[in-house]
Order: sequence, then C-alpha cells, then structure tokens
Amino acid sequence: MNAGTSKSTTTAPTRPRAARLPPWRVLLHNDDVNDMPYVVEAIVTLTTLNRHAAVECMLEAHKRGLALLLTTHREHAELISEQFRSKRLTVTIEPAN
Repeated sequence: MNAGTSKSTTTAPTRPRAARLPPWRVLLHNDDVNDMPYVVEAIVTLTTLNRHAAVECMLEAHKRGLALLLTTHREHAELISEQFRSKRLTVTIEPAN
C-alpha cells in the first residue's frame, strides 16, 4: 500500500440469525369452519412447506386438534400467526423451550 493512500474497511453489524434467537412454535388448530383444501393452500402459501407436508400438518390438526407448523424466532412466529388469522385460520405461538 502506498503511503499516500489508505483504505479503511468497516464491518457491517451482523443481523441476528434465527438459530441464535430463542425458538417459538407455530401451532395450527383444527376448526370446523374451513375445508381441508383451503387449509392446505393457506399453509403452502404462508410457509415454506410443500404440498405434501402441508397435507400432513392439516391432517394432524384435523385428527389431533393441533399440529406443529414450524419453529422459528418470535417475530417471525407472530407474523405467521397474523397472516393465518387474516385467512380465518387459528394459529397460536408458544416458546419452544
């Protein structure tokens, strides 16, 4: 490096990763209002689950009353919950610890 030139580098702050934040569960509840294809379509649209996994989650909620959709950090869990609520589906969140 020349004496007349200097380069300074700055390091951007790292964003918190989901693996570092406390985990939260997103739980789908069974209801008697929405039909099964609608629930599957909502799951596929609002999560990263494929159709097969969405059908499995929907059937588990239908048979047992409750199914684990995903585990993520709290802020994302709250967002997913609101999005399901906007589609008239019941989803709750809880700490995974």
